[in-house]
Amino acid sequence: MWAFIQDQILGMKWLNTVIGSFLSTLGLDTGSRIGGSIQFFIYDVIKITVLLCVLIFLISYIQSFFPPERSRKIMGRFHGIWANIIGALLGTVTPFCSCSSIPIFMGFTSAGLPLGVTFSFLISSPMVDLGSLVLLMSIFGVKIAVAYVVLGLVIAVIGGTMIEKLHMEDQIADFIRNSNSSVDIEAPDLTVRDRLVYSKDQVVSTFKKVFPYILVGVAIGAIIHNWIPESWVEKILGSNNPFGVILATLVGVPMYADIFGTIPIAEALLAKGALLGTILSFMMAVTTLSLPSMIMLGKAIKPKLLRTFIAICTIGIIVVGYGFNVFQYLFI
Repeated sequence: MWAFIQDQILGMKWLNTVIGSFLSTLGLDTGSRIGGSIQFFIYDVIKITVLLCVLIFLISYIQSFFPPERSRKIMGRFHGIWANIIGALLGTVTPFCSCSSIPIFMGFTSAGLPLGVTFSFLISSPMVDLGSLVLLMSIFGVKIAVAYVVLGLVIAVIGGTMIEKLHMEDQIADFIRNSNSSVDIEAPDLTVRDRLVYSKDQVVSTFKKVFPYILVGVAIGAIIHNWIPESWVEKILGSNNPFGVILATLVGVPMYADIFGTIPIAEALLAKGALLGTILSFMMAVTTLSLPSMIMLGKAIKPKLLRTFIAICTIGIIVVGYGFNVFQYLFI
């Protein structure tokens, strides 16, 4: 039953068969490079788009119960490592990319929440969310999806805790420390209709922002899947290259996408023989340390704290990548 849910409902393998049959009736050989690329592109775009819209709607409905002021109050009830854990968990029901998370991080910080807690939120928000869990399950299976989410939360908790211990509150930009945040304003209670309208608006808004990256990600995935020789991928990102994880992490940093845009690339790389940990390091780097989001974050915190944040996340991602590579046999 679970295999059916994963393959036919989440993975939509039936859709791939339908698309392949349709292309064949048009005279296109789906076994060729061009035909295979077209089939891969159409199938992944439709599948990811459908899952994306459904997941955004559901997650946004949940998110409507956790506006910033309520999230701040929830986090304010906890202390120590538990506060970091709650901050990381709340990050799973917030925006889907790092650039969207930074304004909320700024609001939490200006409201007086501990710096480490806000950074746990900032790390987990783009790296881990409920949508990534379901989408990863649809492609990589339950074990890999759950492991990715758990380890992403671990990085967020450890990273936030380390930043808290370093006592770098003076590294927050002055305009944030001296601001009077409106995050304390109580939000009005929403009706079911209000929440449904909010969820629909979030679907439209997020889709407009994310869809171009889906197209680019799927196009890159199609090229990797059908045009790049397997031996090349194995040589660069396989077990024969001990620096594959570091390379994948560094390559991911200058890119800007979210989890939905990186998954088709990861799917194609895995099929070509890239190691699992190397692929996950790439995904984490893209979603957490993208260059545009670091530029935005640099406006809110001072260089010393920004360097510390990047170093902690990079080391955590690399450690997770090598760990996954060592224990890949447990997941595949």
